[in-house]
Amino acid sequence: MKIAFANYRFSSLFLLLFFTTIIVCGQSEASKWKAQVAFGLNSPSSSGFVPGFEAKPVNFPTIHLGVQRMFKPQYGVKLDYGFNRIANNSDSPYFKINYSRVNAQFVYDATTLMTFLPTHIGIVGHAGPGISFVKPLSGYADNNLTYFNAMAGIEFHYSVSRTFSVFLDTSYIYGFAKEFDPIFDGFGSFNGNLLTVTVGVSVSLSGCYFCD
Repeated sequence: MKIAFANYRFSSLFLLLFFTTIIVCGQSEASKWKAQVAFGLNSPSSSGFVPGFEAKPVNFPTIHLGVQRMFKPQYGVKLDYGFNRIANNSDSPYFKINYSRVNAQFVYDATTLMTFLPTHIGIVGHAGPGISFVKPLSGYADNNLTYFNAMAGIEFHYSVSRTFSVFLDTSYIYGFAKEFDPIFDGFGSFNGNLLTVTVGVSVSLSGCYFCD
């Protein structure tokens, strides 16, 4: 009788450890690979235009698409693409610009450090180098620019489940562009910095065998 009880207790403990491992591994795997999509607004620096040209202080749309890989719960990397439309202010000559970028960024999840945060709330920082592509439209289409940039931002996540969260992202893109020379090459173009604010979703691409 004692042997049977001991075997039962051992079996129960084994099953408890087994299912706990499954749940923990599922949570960890679900955070390993993620896809992100976000939409929002952008605000270009006024110093990025030649005299006489001025953009709207707030422009739409801004679109961010990215894939994120976490190597540890706290840190990882992501590769993302951004598209921004910039248009002239009412006091400026007419122009429209397509500003695109590609960035490779380091990602740091600071959620575990913020012990005061409510459940399901997370804070993630990201920063890294990239390349900006500026393509003016209409009459200034020849004034294309390509230059390096550095991007940094912070995301505020609300976890709906282990595999899905919504987030607010604020990012700043600093452009390492030369001054327009001659000035005519800058008409209708942009070589400055950009602030973006977007709202998006983050979806897990891994670990979904045990996901909710």
